[in-house]
Amino acid sequence: MTSESGGPRCDRGAGDAAGHPAPTENDQLRRFAGIWCRAVHPLAATTMTPDEFEVYLLPLAHRLSAALRGSPFDTEAAYVVGAALVNAQCTEPEALPAILGVIDAHLVSCSSSAELPDAPGHEPLAEEDARARCVRLQHALAAGFVRELRKCERDEQEAISRAALAARTEAEKALHASEAKFQAVFEGAVIGVGIAGLDGEVLVVNDAMARMFGGMDFFRPGRNVTEFVHPDDVPGAHELYRELVSGERDHFRIEKPHYRDDGSELWTNLTVTLLRDSSGAPQYQLALAEDITEHRQLRERLRYEATHDELTGLPNRTLFLERLDQVLAAGADAERFGVCYLDLDGFKAVNDSLGHVVGDRMLKAVAERLQRCVKAPDELLARVGGDEFLALVTGPAAQADGAGLARRMLAALAEPVRIEGRELRVRASIGVVDGRAGEIGRAEVLRSADITMYRAKAAGGNRYEIADADSNARVIARHSLTNGLPSALEKGEFFIEYQPLVRLTDGTVRGAEALVRWLHPVHGVLGPDQFIPLAEDTGLIVPLGRWVLEQAARQAREWRDAADDEGEPLRVNVNLSPCQLSHPTLVSDTVAVLESAGLCPSALCLEVTENDLIGADESALRPLRQLADLGVDIALDDFGTGYSNLSYLRRLPVSQLKLDRSFTRGMQRAPADPVDVKIVEGIVSLAHTLDLAVTVEGVETAVQAEHLRGLGCDTAQGWYYARPGPPERLHTLALADAS
Repeated sequence: MTSESGGPRCDRGAGDAAGHPAPTENDQLRRFAGIWCRAVHPLAATTMTPDEFEVYLLPLAHRLSAALRGSPFDTEAAYVVGAALVNAQCTEPEALPAILGVIDAHLVSCSSSAELPDAPGHEPLAEEDARARCVRLQHALAAGFVRELRKCERDEQEAISRAALAARTEAEKALHASEAKFQAVFEGAVIGVGIAGLDGEVLVVNDAMARMFGGMDFFRPGRNVTEFVHPDDVPGAHELYRELVSGERDHFRIEKPHYRDDGSELWTNLTVTLLRDSSGAPQYQLALAEDITEHRQLRERLRYEATHDELTGLPNRTLFLERLDQVLAAGADAERFGVCYLDLDGFKAVNDSLGHVVGDRMLKAVAERLQRCVKAPDELLARVGGDEFLALVTGPAAQADGAGLARRMLAALAEPVRIEGRELRVRASIGVVDGRAGEIGRAEVLRSADITMYRAKAAGGNRYEIADADSNARVIARHSLTNGLPSALEKGEFFIEYQPLVRLTDGTVRGAEALVRWLHPVHGVLGPDQFIPLAEDTGLIVPLGRWVLEQAARQAREWRDAADDEGEPLRVNVNLSPCQLSHPTLVSDTVAVLESAGLCPSALCLEVTENDLIGADESALRPLRQLADLGVDIALDDFGTGYSNLSYLRRLPVSQLKLDRSFTRGMQRAPADPVDVKIVEGIVSLAHTLDLAVTVEGVETAVQAEHLRGLGCDTAQGWYYARPGPPERLHTLALADAS
């Protein structure tokens, strides 16, 4: 077709800089068909000329190209193409490799810019995806090719069998004529044909049979079929043969391996038929053998690819689970088994910082080291995920063997891996599970191994742990709580209790610490020590902390409104976690909460643990300084549990110290522990020198309270005064003070 100017019109593509039109889809695929024809036609037994054969290949090329880019991807077209090539007599041994080689080398490039208006759902593909699809199309084409070839050969085999039986019948009527016909079929058959006596002695074979086994010398005089036994013969093969020669069955068919004289292996699809005389008595054995060695190798290669990891060459999850299922399905008297679940610590950081190429090389190095640890025939190592490996051991001492294997694997990974001039340290966490067949299922084994591995990781990593039911139950419970945290806040399952802060000089209630609780639908009321660490790990501590601050501020406003205007208003203390301290909206969120509640900043005290502020730089302290400048009190909680370096108090924006209860336990009875008295006396003196108030936690006895009052402590809280409770009780206590 030409344009109005008379020149050629290019329907697809913009052409090159010189104005030449870009190759169209038909141009690309016609070129592919030409390459395909030149590679395959000299190897094919087809009667078509090269030009005719190229025309025959063109629609097949279209089908492969369409399948390559089809969405959804489907390999059925490749099966059809494989069968079509067999129908075109491309059946010589060298033909299939040439077919697959052309597809591998040219299909993706010839299809990269083609558009398929007649192929709905086509989509552009990345080079890596196109290559992966091309490999699958090759496999499908090879499978279709082999299936069609076997069908043709089976049809021919059946025709030969019918001809052989017909020849036997004719032999009874006209011996000389039937012998001539049988001889023609026998010698001209493309499959192996052999005849043996009932005693197994080989009487005659055709040329095809001889070629399969490496020549006529293989069937030297006196050779007996009983010599063809192979270790990989299917179970029951000998029994099938015995039944045939005794006349109990007329034929059998099996896939059977053979050793040639040179030691190589031949696989045949073997059909053995019993030939009877005119009276029906067994007379001969007729063997028809189809060489399926290449098909078997292809099948084994596909099986290997399906059950092994491409990167490391180790067995993959599929093969590991097959082996594990075999062990678990053994009888009740089976020996014990052990499973090691290994996960690399910090591998994601390697991928993220150094790239996946370095990560892959590291995984290959790790796999090689681990493989050296698994040498016994009753041990198996598999790569089952990105940086996850599973090992299986069997034997009477499976637990000891599993723990020993875990130690060997950790030792093997102790030396750094050197990649591109870098030394990368490898750490791993391993969970070890043992059991006995019939007592535990596959899912339970893998779940227990997974949980135990995460126990090792939670304990610091680079170690192994042995499965323990109680420990695993605690991990599962922790996981359950972690999963329930987000919805708990949405469902209103959290509530706050308040513990009074009492002024030691007169015993009046001056405020309260807000303590969050979780009313779990299954586990009941949970204290903060049971879920706050989980909230920090998941990041939920920020919205939960804001919710606590909002509730506490609102409650403080209610206390103020319900009290007389005279006297000092009740103050509320709220704990801050490290995540909240580093959150960029801490100051703005606090100001917004105070404004929304109508609460004066001086009525709020934020408690920060000593360990969270040790070593903090000025940028980390800036939010606390801003809050302190607004009038919010900052208390240093659990004072004395950190480094207890008192000099750093001068630079912190705190107005109170909350002395940890461990310093005052010795004062719960009289006489008081003199060491505790001296320590507390020194802390109070220093705090007051720095104009800091001192609050003591965990006051439980009147004697203790009296000692602390005498030492000059300002406020206290503990069970001696009141346990944490609802806000109404605190208001009642405050009113009692006022009266």
